[in-house]
Parts: sequence; structure tokens; C-alpha cells
Amino acid sequence: MMEKKRATKKRSKKQSFLMRAIIIFLLFFLVTGVVGSIHVYSLVQSAPSIDDDTFIYSNSSTLYDHTGEQMVTLDNGEDRQSTQIEHIPQHVRDAFIAIEDTRFYEHSGLDAKRIGGAVLSNITDGFGSEGGSTITQQVVKNSLLTSEKSIERKVQEAYLALEVEKKYTKDEILEFYLNKIYFGNGAHGIVSAADAYFGKTLEELTIEEASLLAGLPQRPSGYDPFQHPELGEERRNTVLFVMKDQGFITDEEYEEAKSVSIEDMIEGNRSNYEISDAYMDLVYKELESMEEIDASMIYNGGLEIYTTYDKTAQEHVEKVLNSDEYISYPDERFQAGLTLIDNKTGEIKAVGGGRNQESGKSRSNYATNTQRSPGSTIKPILSYGPAIEYLNWSTYQQIEDEKMTYTDSDQVITNYNGNYHGIVSMREALTRSWNIPAVKTFQEVGSERASEFASNVGLSMEGPLYESYALGSLKEGISPLQLAGAYAAFGNEGMYNEPHVIRKVVFPDGKEINMQPEPVQAMSDATSYMVTDMLQSVVEEGTGRLANIEGVAVAGKTGTTNFNEETKQKYTISDGVPDVWFAGYTSNYTVAVWTGYPQVSDGNYIKTDEDKQIARLIFKEVMTEMVDEETHDFVKPDSVEEITIDTSTGERATGSSDKDDIVTELFVSGTTVEDAYSLVEEELERKQSESKDEVSESNDSNQIEEDNSVDQDVEEDSETEPEQSERNEEGEGSESDQPEGNVEDEEAKPEQTEESENLEEAEPEQNEGNEQQEETESEQTEENKPEAEPVESGEENSVGEAEQEKTEGNEEIESEPTPEATEENETETDPEKQTEGNESLEEAEQEQLNEVESETEQSEVNQVESEPEQTEGNESANKTEQEQTNAEVESNSAEEKNTTEKEADPEQDDTNTSNTTGEEEALNQEDTNED
Repeated sequence: MMEKKRATKKRSKKQSFLMRAIIIFLLFFLVTGVVGSIHVYSLVQSAPSIDDDTFIYSNSSTLYDHTGEQMVTLDNGEDRQSTQIEHIPQHVRDAFIAIEDTRFYEHSGLDAKRIGGAVLSNITDGFGSEGGSTITQQVVKNSLLTSEKSIERKVQEAYLALEVEKKYTKDEILEFYLNKIYFGNGAHGIVSAADAYFGKTLEELTIEEASLLAGLPQRPSGYDPFQHPELGEERRNTVLFVMKDQGFITDEEYEEAKSVSIEDMIEGNRSNYEISDAYMDLVYKELESMEEIDASMIYNGGLEIYTTYDKTAQEHVEKVLNSDEYISYPDERFQAGLTLIDNKTGEIKAVGGGRNQESGKSRSNYATNTQRSPGSTIKPILSYGPAIEYLNWSTYQQIEDEKMTYTDSDQVITNYNGNYHGIVSMREALTRSWNIPAVKTFQEVGSERASEFASNVGLSMEGPLYESYALGSLKEGISPLQLAGAYAAFGNEGMYNEPHVIRKVVFPDGKEINMQPEPVQAMSDATSYMVTDMLQSVVEEGTGRLANIEGVAVAGKTGTTNFNEETKQKYTISDGVPDVWFAGYTSNYTVAVWTGYPQVSDGNYIKTDEDKQIARLIFKEVMTEMVDEETHDFVKPDSVEEITIDTSTGERATGSSDKDDIVTELFVSGTTVEDAYSLVEEELERKQSESKDEVSESNDSNQIEEDNSVDQDVEEDSETEPEQSERNEEGEGSESDQPEGNVEDEEAKPEQTEESENLEEAEPEQNEGNEQQEETESEQTEENKPEAEPVESGEENSVGEAEQEKTEGNEEIESEPTPEATEENETETDPEKQTEGNESLEEAEQEQLNEVESETEQSEVNQVESEPEQTEGNESANKTEQEQTNAEVESNSAEEKNTTEKEADPEQDDTNTSNTTGEEEALNQEDTNED
């Protein structure tokens, strides 16, 4: 009994607990329901009232330019035309009902099945991922509410939809819908859309045309058949399939409509506003991307849209692209696209969508929608910029330009000129646009960091980055808009602003949405300045010289793509390219330009060098228009250090460095010149070793020559007159550096010979070292003496100075010209013409030799005085001769001095050679190739 009582008591407790739980849950549910009902009731009470005028009339939206001045009103005008439901063909109505609201004629404003599917999607994919709105709900949203995705708005929308269904018929609601929705390209309502896309009335629309229009309201700019014909056709075919599936059309009608291409369908006349169509493409796209704005609100939402549009800049861009006033284009098919951006804000000031494009006609926007490989314009983004940012490279970083292949490939990488240039600096590699250094730099950076750097400046690249990307061979190309946005970050101290065309949107109730993006630090100020400085070298002395603007700091880069072998063979292309780019900037603005042809075919490609220059010329014309007093030079930040380098030593320049060997390069603060050689240390060590071996061999050779010269001096001190005479007969009578061009004047007259004899006799104080030289001067004077050429007194003084310098040089050297100089002279002097003069001099030479042998050592000390004494003693014989031959004497005296000094220091040239680095040799070779 006791056990039964305990069991009964336990069951009673459980039942009591369960009852209490149920009661609590019911109370909670009741309270929640009451509170929710109260909240719903309040939302319903605050919902807008339904008015007939609400569904008929709309408020226009207005666009303003970058100064806040009103540009254009997006009002009803010719783009907003209403019609009655009976004038809308049945197949047009069926197309919209099939894709937008299949059970439109069955529900009472809300579709439970559609709402259930939307709820499930929102649970799995997040709130707002899919809408469950019927056509009635869309009418309410477009006319009475906003596009805000919230529970409150959905509650009011559901309530008002039920109320609208009570007040209006299904045909009236469908009429409201078709007259209200926005179809893109300025077409508001079904009547305007038929005219805008097909140039037709509603009665003329075919099934395929109606299907295309029915698919547009979901994403007007995304499915725009003018801009995106492939996506537009895909969307149209989806509508056709649904119509067939629901029995609105037959299988035959489906196949026939599906076979018509989009290009054959669209022939409409688009709206003609003052603002550029290419620019408006971007305005519509940005507005449609805003959650707070429905597509239809663009025209009837009463919005105030403040843009970045610069009318003056845009009009100039249109003139440059569509006239021959600035640039001579090769033909009408040649296309170009460009974007002009403010560096500081990312505001798009002007857009060049293309050439010869009429408003209202099928066109492509080559500034924003084209996807082309950028060529070498990508090098600062994927190679050199990341190298500075992540590896702290300097602009002097040494890279060897040599034969190489891609990793794990046999494909050889080549430069555009087919040459390799040895060890070059990063600046030189970018300035000359060599390809191998760019790939090597990309390898050092790594694909992940290169991808990160590109993403920071707005170029997100999916998947792995291959080495060929460093040369612009991207899997998916980029547009001038994207490239301009990336380059603008280099011109804005490393700050990236997403390019945009809308500054803010103001709603009728005063609510304002700021559309200006937040700046992002894409790179350090050191990276941006150092890349900019190298890109200035591109414009000033490299491949971008045609884009240079005199007196303005301009940085920029060229880019060219190439055809593959298959395309070359298909169209018999020998020397042509598909794309040519130029992207550049000043301190304020950036312009990126693409040029080429829409489709490559026979003759449709860039053929000549002149046509390859057009991108640079377009940039120059557009950017020149934007230059004003606020355009200043780029400012070096404290994070960058300028270092002057002696390229012959590879170290910091000193006071003794040759100015021709000095360069100024940029280094990230804290790095050294030695860091610039990290990639080429082994190569430099090898070259330095070879250079030392060459110096050693050269020194040994020069030492032998010097010893021979000393022995020769000793022998000549003891030589007698016959040996002197023999040397004269061999042609030593003229100066060692006598020019070949003077051979015609070498025939001496008898009276000149006599003057020379007198001149030689008047030199008793010449020492042995000068004996040969003075004899040479005498004979050269008679041989080169012009017959009757006046000489100015100023030149006479220079001759005297030259003679004195020559005498001082001989006193220091105390030796006569080496045998090498004698041999050189023998090749330059006519022996037959010399013999006549030498025979006349033999007696004078004998007397001179006797006098020299009797001289004391004092004559050597007074060597410097001998030349003036000679001139004074023989003034009557020599003055006229000096006046007549001063030009030759001055030149030959200076040359003899240089030759003599070089012989006195045989290691001079070897010293320069030993100090020459491999980098200097590469630069010399590069200059030769460039020339």
C-alpha cells in the first residue's frame, strides 16, 4: 500500500509540473501575441493612406554636378508615358505575370506559397536574400513605401497590399505596375521601354521582345542589353522558358523566340540627356546598388542625386575622342576608353566610353565594362610596388636581366627588343620596361603578397597569380576605371579611395545618405613616393616620353599586349598588337587610357608605331586640361632617403667621384646601399674577380712598357747625331699627335725650310729631352703653315700658353715620346714629303747637337726658360709663323700634353677599369641598345 501511494504521488507531481509549464507557455504566447498585435496595429495605423494620385503621378529626381549645380532633371518627359491596360497586348501581360507573379489572378494581394519560399530562403541565406512580393506588393512598395528591407516595412506592405486588392481590380493593379516600374536606360514604364529598346509601340512588340522587357525590372543595369547582351539574352530565355512551362506559349513559339539574337532585337533610340551616357551608366549602377533605393525611385522618387560630374572635363574628353582636332585616328573603327579620377577623393570626374557612339544606339562602354590585359602597366602593382612595400627595396635595387624561363616551364621570357641587359637597377628596368627584371621581382615578392597589394588598390584577382601576371597576362582583364583607381593610390601618398560617381543622395523627407567611401591605407607613403619617382623617369626619359607635360610633374607607365602565334597566323599579322595602354597621374588627377579595336579580325588591330602612340597622346591632351595652379610636385616623405651613388664603385659617392658616374636613388629609411645588391652578390663577385685579373695583367704589361721606356731614355742620352738623323728620316719630324687631315699641307717651301734652320739654331738652351720635341715643332710648323690665313691676336695668346704648358709638361716627364707614338706618327706622315725637309735640316741638326753636348747641367734646370728665350731670339723669323699656324699648334700641343701625361702614368686607364662594376657595363650596353 505504501509503495502504491508513493507512485501515485510521483505521477501527481509530474502532471502538476507539466500543467504549470503549459500554462506558462500559453501565457507567454498570449502576452507575446498581444504585444505583437499591438505593435502590428501601430504599424498598420502609421501606414500611408491609399490615394488614386499616388499610383498615377510621380516625383522627379534631380542630378547635380561636382559643384552642386543642377544638371538634369529625371522627370516624366518623353521617358515617362502611361497607357491603359486594354492597349497592352496579352502576350506582354503574360510575360510579366509568368516571371513576376504566377498566381496574380488567384491571390488576394499576398501569395502564401511565395511567402513560404521566401521565408525558407531568408532562414538559410539571411534576411532579405529573397523577396516574396506579389505584383500588388511591388505596386505598394514603389508608390507608397521605400525599398528598405525591414520587418516593419514588410508588415505595412502586406497590409496595404490587402487594402489595394479591395479597392482596385486586378487589371487596374497590373496597369499601375506596368506604368510604374523602371526598365533602365531612362525608360520608366512599359511604353517608354518599348521605344527605348526597340523603337516600337506596344502593339508591335513580339514575344521575344516582351520577354526581354519582363526580365529587366529585377536588375535593369545588370541585364542591360546594350551593355551586357549575353546576360540580357540569358535573362530573356529564362522568361521564355517560364512562359512555356506555364502554358503561355507553345514549344514552337519558345524555340522561335529563343533563336533570335539580342543584337538583332535592339534598335531603339535612347534618351538624350546633356550628361554623358557613359557617365550615366555608372550613376545608374551605383544607385541600383543602394539598399535604400529601388530602381524605379531613380526617376519617380523625388531624389536629389549629387554626383562628381565635371562638365568641362567631360566635354573635353568627348572632343579628344570624337574629333581630329587633337589626335589623328587611323579609322572610324579604332576605339578608346578612359577614366579621369581625383586622387584625393576617388571621385570620377569624366568618362570616355568610346569613339563615335551615338546616344540611343547599341554601344560598349570601353572605360568601365571592357576587360583587357593591361600589359606592362601592371608592373608597379604586382612587382615593383610590392617589392618596396614588403622587401624594402630601393630604386637602385640591382637585378640581372638575363635569359630565363618561367618556373617549371620551357617558355623563354624575352624583352621587347630581344636583348638582355645584364645587371640593371629597378629604376632602369621600369623606365625601359624590361620584362625579365619584372618577373624576377615578382618571384621575390611571391604571388600571395602581390595579390594582397593589388587587392589593396582595388584589383581583386581570384585564384593563384602566375608569373606571367607580372607582364600583364591576366586570366581576366581589367578596365581603365580599375587601373585608374589603382594608380591614383600611388599619387595620393598610398591612400586608396574607391572610384565613385555619387557623393550623396537626399530623399524627399530630408534623409541623406553619404556615398563617399572611406580612404584605405593601401601602402606606405614610402612605397607610393618611390614608385612615383620611378614612374616620373618613365615619362621623362623612358617609354612614356610622349605623355610628358612641360613644367608639370607627371608619373606614368605604358602597356602593350601581344598576339599569340595562332592569332598571328590566322590574320597574317607580322607587326601589330591588340591593346596599348597608358596610365599616369599628377599630384591631383589620374587618367588611364586603353586603345584598340572591339574585335580582332583582318585589319582590325593596331598596326603602326604612330597608332601605338595614341594612348599616350590622349592622356596628355586630357591631363593638360586638368593642370592648374594647384598642380604641384610630388613631395618626398620623411620615410624616404635620397642617396647619391658612385656607379663605378657601387658605393656612396665621394668628392672624388666622376660626375658621370653619380646617380641619385631613393631608399627606405634604415636601409643601405649594400642592401641593393642582395640579388646579384654572386654575379658581382665573379665579375670583380675577372676585373682584378684583367687589372693585374694590364699592370704587368704597363710595367714592361715603362721599363722599356726607361731603357730607351738611357740609350737616347748617349745617341749621336746619325741616330737623330735616322729618326728624322723615318718621319719623327712632326708631332706625335699630328692630325691626318693636315696631310695636304705638308709640302714645305724652301723659304720655310730656311726659317726652320734659323729657328733650330736659336735654341742653344734646350735639353736633350726637348731637343726632339722642338725639332718636331719646327717641322710641323713648316708643314702645316697655311699660305695666307689671318690670325686674331686672342688666338696668339692661347698659342703661347699652350707652348708654355707643353714645355712644363716635358720638364716634368724628362723623356721624349715613346716608340708607340713614333709608330703612330709614321702612319700619319707622308715620308716622301718629309724627306725634302729633313735633308735641308741635317746641317742645322749637326750644329745643334754639338752645342747640346757642350751644355752643362744648368741648361736642364733652366728648361722652362728656354721657350721664351727661343721666341725672343727669333722673333722676326717665328712670329709670323706662329700667327699663321696657331690653331694647329694649340690643338697639337694640348694633345701632346695629354699623350705625354698618359705615358707618364700607365695605370690611369687600368684604375678606371678596375673600378667599373658590372652594373655600369650593363647600363652602357643598355644605352647603346636604346639608341
